Amino acid sequence: MAETAEVTENAVPEKAYSLDPKTIAAILYAVDIEDREQLIALMEPMHAADIADLLEQVNTFDRSRLIRLYGREFDGEILSELEESLREDVISVLHPEVLAEAVRELDSDDVVDIVEDLDAEQQTAILDVLEDADRVAVQQALSYPEFSAGRLMQRELVMSPEHWSVGEAIDHLRAMPEADLPEQFYHITLVDPRLHPVGNVTLGKLMRSRRDVPLSSIKEDLFRVIPVDQAESDVAYAFNQYHLISAPVVDADGRLVGVITIDDAMAVLDEEHEEDILRLAGVGEESSLADRVVDTTKRRFPWLAVNLVTSILASMVIAQFDVAIAQIVALAVLMPIVASMGGNAGTQSLTVAVRALATKDLTGSNVWRVIRREVLVGLINGCIFAVLMGIVGLVWFGSPALGYVIAAAMVINLVVAGLAGTGIPIVLDRLGVDPALASGAFVTTVTDVVGFFAFLGLAVLVLL
Repeated sequence: MAETAEVTENAVPEKAYSLDPKTIAAILYAVDIEDREQLIALMEPMHAADIADLLEQVNTFDRSRLIRLYGREFDGEILSELEESLREDVISVLHPEVLAEAVRELDSDDVVDIVEDLDAEQQTAILDVLEDADRVAVQQALSYPEFSAGRLMQRELVMSPEHWSVGEAIDHLRAMPEADLPEQFYHITLVDPRLHPVGNVTLGKLMRSRRDVPLSSIKEDLFRVIPVDQAESDVAYAFNQYHLISAPVVDADGRLVGVITIDDAMAVLDEEHEEDILRLAGVGEESSLADRVVDTTKRRFPWLAVNLVTSILASMVIAQFDVAIAQIVALAVLMPIVASMGGNAGTQSLTVAVRALATKDLTGSNVWRVIRREVLVGLINGCIFAVLMGIVGLVWFGSPALGYVIAAAMVINLVVAGLAGTGIPIVLDRLGVDPALASGAFVTTVTDVVGFFAFLGLAVLVLL
């Protein structure tokens, strides 16, 4: 019992890691009365990610006042944690000296992440405050394609000749100026005389090995290099697939130019997941709660327009059976059920297929097995719901024939939904079109048109 009580006492609160409303209120009060010491005292214990959340949650007026009052305490990590849609606004509020100090604290990959989405004037303002070596590193990273490993990597790394011993490596690390060492690193990358990476040594193995042990003898078994122009989505996949902690980045000649660490790779993976969800919903891949009304409207309007066109197509199918609907009012009552069930089933299959394509789990070797599975699932669910809707048709409208019609239409539409929900994203992917972006409209159109046509067509054949 005592052990249970201890577990309960130390359990994570239901709203763990969310900002305390009382803390937010106290911070805003300190801003209102312009009490800078109180503001600093309240925000000092907060992590940069929590401060970024705070800035995202308050309105524009309070955010500007808070940033100005916070002044030189503003940390560069806060900028890297902010949503891209807000960074530009926050940077425009920051005093140039505060911005310069904040940016100097960051690794090169974080500076690139901040700078790449800014306009030319703001990019210049940030680049001008960097040290010459840092400025060159950032400018070189910006010369690589967007969403590539070159943009994602950091230039700060630790390398050593492959012939060194453990003792030589440790002495070298201790002799290096603190400013030249990355803030966090997990490996020492071994290189040959031409700066080609040949292996990684973990810090754990380095610290537990004798000083005379050659570094080459304690290299990691798994070693992968990342081409500088490789897509960041493929980089994230490699980290997730092969459980990498860090990986060296090489240029076209195979020379070491940077390193990518797991935190950056997982951030890309998280962004990919978020983009897939937003695209499937048709709200744009960069939507956030901080977006302006006009920007949000512009992003959502095209997909609502596409939905309008698909709805018109479905309505045109219904119009072909207007006489039957006029004679049998029950058809109008039950018709939306068939289309809705098909749409939901199609969305289920679509979501599974799009996710499997993104994680490279759905390939040419298993595509037909997956399609067959989704069709069979649709068939089984269709038969189950066909029985239920057949009973509904009989009990509600007293017509066995109507029950047969809606039961058959339910089976047909759920089978087609499984086929379309899996097949359409696969076809779009083969054509080079993002399946997350375009599949939803096609699947909805197919299930609506097939559902209405099957139900009303069968009704005409059986009931009239």
